[in-house]
Amino acid sequence: MKKFFQFEELGTNYRREIIGGLTTFLSMAYILVVNPLTLSLADVDGLDDALRMDMGAVFVATALAAAIGSLLMGLIAKYPIALAPGMGLNAFFAYTVVLTMGIPWETALTGVLLSGIIFILLTVSGLREKIINSIPAELKYAVGAGIGLFITFIGLKNAEIIVDNPATFVGLGNLTNPSALLAIFGLVITVIFMTKGVKGGIFYGIVITAIVGIIFNQIDTPTKIIGDVPSLSPTFGAALDPFFNGMEGIFTINMLVVVLTFLFVDFFDTAGTLVAVANQAGLMKENKLPRAGKALFADSCATVAGAVLGTSTTTSYIESSSGVAAGARSGFASVVTAGLFIVSILFFPLLSVVTSAVTAPALIIVGVLMVSSLGKIDWDRFEIAVPAFLTIIAMPLTYSIATGIAIGFIFYPITMLVKGKVREIHPIMYGLFVIFVLYFIFLI
Repeated sequence: MKKFFQFEELGTNYRREIIGGLTTFLSMAYILVVNPLTLSLADVDGLDDALRMDMGAVFVATALAAAIGSLLMGLIAKYPIALAPGMGLNAFFAYTVVLTMGIPWETALTGVLLSGIIFILLTVSGLREKIINSIPAELKYAVGAGIGLFITFIGLKNAEIIVDNPATFVGLGNLTNPSALLAIFGLVITVIFMTKGVKGGIFYGIVITAIVGIIFNQIDTPTKIIGDVPSLSPTFGAALDPFFNGMEGIFTINMLVVVLTFLFVDFFDTAGTLVAVANQAGLMKENKLPRAGKALFADSCATVAGAVLGTSTTTSYIESSSGVAAGARSGFASVVTAGLFIVSILFFPLLSVVTSAVTAPALIIVGVLMVSSLGKIDWDRFEIAVPAFLTIIAMPLTYSIATGIAIGFIFYPITMLVKGKVREIHPIMYGLFVIFVLYFIFLI
């Protein structure tokens, strides 16, 4: 085991890897709570039950997808990087694809599956580098920041801190509302943990907020802690249904946009996470990431597995950096994290205490972490600033990640052409320009 994971070469041991794997799990365990609530659209009232995914099934799918992804990363790529259904991508799945576009969640899962398969093909063929290089870094950073604002807006809305206002569209809610008060308390606690550098601060914030909610009778006390594992049957294999029903809903521009968005966000989120965590762990060699192909292959296989199980795109988590900070250096830490996700399936009854007010602070803090990429954008170059800004601002204002990406990718070739920088525009960007123009013509 030590030889397989190269303990001696990496200067690590079982204790460091186990502690690192546990730290990573605690840092990202919030997804076990947030993902089921997001994909089931629990915060949306008056919605047809047919549009909601089964919360219990999504909980199990989330845990299994995280376990499978982390295990593959640990065994194939041998990196201390854990995976789980990604924040931002789950919001896009639920609020844009299902709620706004009106695409059934079963078909949306097919979109996740297709994006994962394409990701595998791109990784195996070596085309991933060409696609990554075709899109300017500033737009990649803008997409990350825009998703961060979008997630934060969802959190504020779910907590009723921000509400609709007939005069100004949105406004400040009634902060004496118990739901808003509980969310504000949770936000303060989580901010304190994160500022202090507590590993798993977001997870602990959720736990403490839920306990306070129970104490003040805002949340029902759970009847038990460990219970039966929910059935996976409501979501398992749903992604494959269109292939057995005449490919209905697959060959549309709508689905093309959905698949491209899933693919794009996962593509660059994964690449950024791999480089960041590997660099922190000292695993980079000559500014290159060893076994990058294997890492991306593991990530894409996890997306395919997650789609079949019944969850949105599974991706590498930047929270893995907390495990590296605690000492993790090898894939064994990811194996440990995978095992903990399996065990977590037994604790489904505790999910009942986690309301929208409890998860709102987690969404807001994740948004804070994601907008850090704003500092990497060259705002002094107007031809770059315009598409980047429109990408970022359009996501929360249109309540759609896809729309933000589309607007930014349309304006980028325009501003660059006018600036006379034709040679800096990759041909692929022209293709994306056409696709997104058609998106607005036929779908908006």
